[in-house]
Amino acid sequence: MLVSQILKTKALHDIVTVSPATLVAEAAKMLSEKRIGTVVVSRDGNSADGILSERDIVREIGARGAGCLSRPVEDLMTTKLITCTSNDAADAVLQKMTDGRFRHMPVLEGGKLIGVVSLGDVVKAKLMELSMEKNALEGMIMGH
Repeated sequence: MLVSQILKTKALHDIVTVSPATLVAEAAKMLSEKRIGTVVVSRDGNSADGILSERDIVREIGARGAGCLSRPVEDLMTTKLITCTSNDAADAVLQKMTDGRFRHMPVLEGGKLIGVVSLGDVVKAKLMELSMEKNALEGMIMGH
């Protein structure tokens, strides 16, 4: 299964971006309201300059206190992004997420942000794929 197939199951509005100057408190509110785990940080709304997750925020609050909420997201965001393209295999994306211990990956085409896939998205797609394979094998065994 390819990332492009996973993206087709998601609404286009799933791409949530904030500017680097957005305050961490605003980003946290957005994460809470939209019930998502991460926002892509983008200077122009089309590129991926960084990523900020709820884990990043909690880690910073634990290390430096609630004062970090008044800082811009560019101070906390991860800038060494691991990204994928729509032609990447779900297995490869799952492996990168597992190895890197992160749950969200921006999808880029020609440097342009076209989506974000989560660990949950990839696992759900893999489970659907396994279910279809199981049903196909059962059909062959049963002669259907």
